[in-house]
Amino acid sequence: MSSREKILSAIRGISIPQKSLPDVPDFRLSGDLEEGFIQSILGNKGEVLSMDEFIRWLPSMHFSKVISLSSHFKNYSTITLPEDPHDLEDLGLAILDGQFAVAENGAIWLEDSNLGLRALPFITEHLVIVLDRNKLVETMHQGYNLIGGAKSGFGLFIAGPSKTADIEQSLVIGAHGAKSLRVVLV
Repeated sequence: MSSREKILSAIRGISIPQKSLPDVPDFRLSGDLEEGFIQSILGNKGEVLSMDEFIRWLPSMHFSKVISLSSHFKNYSTITLPEDPHDLEDLGLAILDGQFAVAENGAIWLEDSNLGLRALPFITEHLVIVLDRNKLVETMHQGYNLIGGAKSGFGLFIAGPSKTADIEQSLVIGAHGAKSLRVVLV
C-alpha cells in the first residue's frame, strides 16, 4: 500500500458525527415594503419615478440612442438592438424590465431573457429599470429563493448606478457602468 493510499484510508476511517445545519431565521422588515425599497434605491444613489414622472423626464434628456426592451415602453427605442455589443458604445439610455426587487437593499433582479445583450445594463450611459411594485420581496433570502430554480444562463442584481471609491473616500458615480439608475414603479 502506497503512502497516499494509507493516508486516504486513515481519513476514511475517521468517524465524524452528523450535525444538522442551523435554522436560518426568517428575517423580516418592519414598515411599508415599497417605502423601504424606495429608501434603499435612494441610498444607493438611484432614483424612483412613477410612470408619469418618467414620461415627463425622458424628453428633457435628449438621448440620441435609446434601446427599450421594456414591455411598458416598447415604442421608446430610437435604434434596434444590434447583434454585436460593441455597436452600443455610445448608447445613451437602456430601458429594461426587472423581474423582482429586494426592499432591504434595493437590488433588482435582471435575467438574461430580458436583457437582449448581457452588456446592455453596463454599457449604457443611463439605465432605467421598470418594475412591478407587486414584485417586491423583503430580503435577499427571499430573493435567492426566487432565483433558485431559474433556467436562465445569466442573471444579476443591480442596486444603483455604478460606483467606486478610493482609500481617500472619494466616491465616483458611473465609473464602470451606468452613470444613473432610475426605477419606474408600475
